[in-house]
Amino acid sequence: MKAGTESDGPELSNAEEDIRTTRIGKFLRSHHLDELPQLWNVFIGDMSFVGPRPERKFYIDQIMKHDPRYPFLYQIRPGVTSYATLYNGYTDTMEKMLNRLELDLYYLEHRSWWFDIKILAKTFLNIAIGKIF
Repeated sequence: MKAGTESDGPELSNAEEDIRTTRIGKFLRSHHLDELPQLWNVFIGDMSFVGPRPERKFYIDQIMKHDPRYPFLYQIRPGVTSYATLYNGYTDTMEKMLNRLELDLYYLEHRSWWFDIKILAKTFLNIAIGKIF
């Protein structure tokens, strides 16, 4: 990320048109290589492979103004990939954030080993075919 780009606070943006990222950052992001450091967090037990994606406090506060159910997601560890990311992609609007919350809550109610395996398989397939999500 370019220095000083969030001096006025965090902002929502479309991942493809984000002026805050460098060329190297865009390459890493487009190939999902920016997620690799999170594998360390899985290894030490702070994250899991599948679960709701972690969110910055600024955005959690914004989501909570519209839907107070966000804290239910704290019941499980955040994940490197999620059901919501597969079907909602990166979020750049409050509407998408609220939709992602609905999908994360659905995952929370229906989670199982089989569901996680299907999410991981679809994630790897999407990365292999180059789908942007």
